[in-house]
Amino acid sequence: MADITRRLGWRHLRGAPTAHVRHHRSGTLAHDGPGLSFWFRSLSAALSEVPVDDRELAMTFHARTVDFQDVAVQATVTYRISDPAVAAARLDFSIDPDTGVWRSAPLEQLGTLLTETAQQHALDVLARTSLASALVDGVKSVRERVAAGLAAEPRLPATGIEIVAVRVVALRPEPEVERALRTPAREQIQQEADRATYERRAVAVERERTIAENELASKIELARREEQLVEQRGTNTRREAEENAAADKVRAEAEATRSVRLAEAEAARAVKLAEAGAAKQVRLADAEAQRTERLSQAEAARTVQLAHAEAQAAREVGEARAQAQAAWLRVHADVDVATLHALTRTRLAENLPRIDSVTISPDVLTGLLSRLGGEERE
Repeated sequence: MADITRRLGWRHLRGAPTAHVRHHRSGTLAHDGPGLSFWFRSLSAALSEVPVDDRELAMTFHARTVDFQDVAVQATVTYRISDPAVAAARLDFSIDPDTGVWRSAPLEQLGTLLTETAQQHALDVLARTSLASALVDGVKSVRERVAAGLAAEPRLPATGIEIVAVRVVALRPEPEVERALRTPAREQIQQEADRATYERRAVAVERERTIAENELASKIELARREEQLVEQRGTNTRREAEENAAADKVRAEAEATRSVRLAEAEAARAVKLAEAGAAKQVRLADAEAQRTERLSQAEAARTVQLAHAEAQAAREVGEARAQAQAAWLRVHADVDVATLHALTRTRLAENLPRIDSVTISPDVLTGLLSRLGGEERE
C-alpha cells in the first residue's frame, strides 16, 4: 500500500519498490513505474497501484477419480504481474488518493481466476485416473497438467499475469478410504512383527537352555573348587596357628625384657629424683633462713627510723603550736572583752558542724527576746 501524506491541499505519494504506480492527471499519464515518489492534487489525479512481486496462492479443492472416490488436492501457485499497464487496464487496481487503499479487491479476483483455472485442469486429469494411480503418481501428473494448462490459458497473458511455479503438496482420499487402504499394509507389517516375535522367542528358549547347561557346569566346577578351598583353608589355619604361637612366644619374651629394663630405669630415676629433692629442700631452707634474717634486720632498722621521725615530728609540731599560741596571746592581750567574745563566736562558728535546719521553740524565743530587750534598755 502506498504511503500518502497531506500538505496544504497537495498530496504526496511514496510507493514501494515492489509496487508499480500509474498516475493519470486529467486523463494524461503523468507518472508510471515502481518505487515512485511525487506530489499530486487529489481532484485531478487517478492513481493505480499494481504489485509486481512474486505472490503465493494456496488452494484446496476436491476432485473425483474414475472409480468415484473423492480426493482432496492441496496446491500452491506462484505468480507475478509481468505487465502492470495491461493488468491495470483489465482489473481495477485504483487506489484512494487520500488513504492509498485499493478501492476494490483486485488480488481476490486474480486468486479466483487462478484457482478456478487450476481446478479445472486438475479435475480433468483426476476424472480419468483411478484412486490407486492418483495416490501413487497423481501428484506429478496433476502438477504437470495444471502447469501446462495455466501456461496455455490465453486470459492470463491478456491480463498481464505470468505463472512462476506450480506445486502440488498432497492428494488425500477421504479418512475412511485412507484407513481402508492402510489396512493391508498394516496387516502385513503386523504379520512380520508376529513372525519376528516367534523367532525371537525360539532364540530366547535356545539361549535359556544353553544358559542352564552352562550354569550346571559352573555349579559342578564351583563345588570342586570349594572342596579344594576347604582343604587349603585347613592347611592355612594350621600354619597360621603355628605362626601365631611362635609370634606370641617371641612377643612375651620381648615384653618381659622390656618390663625388666623399664623397672630398672624407673628405680634409677626415682633415686635421682629423691637426691635432687633433698638437695633442693636444703637449698630452699638455707635461702629462707637468710631471707628471714635480712627481713628482721630491715624491719628493726625501719622501726627505729620511724620512731626517731615521729619523735622529731611531734617535737616540731609542739614547738610550732606553742609559738602560734604565744603569738595569738600577744596579739589579743590588749583587745577588749567584747572583741574577744566576737572572735570566740567566729571561731566557734567556723568549727561547728553543718546545720541544715534549726527548730526554735516558743520558750527559747521568748527568753531570747526578753534578753535582747533588756540589753537595749541598758
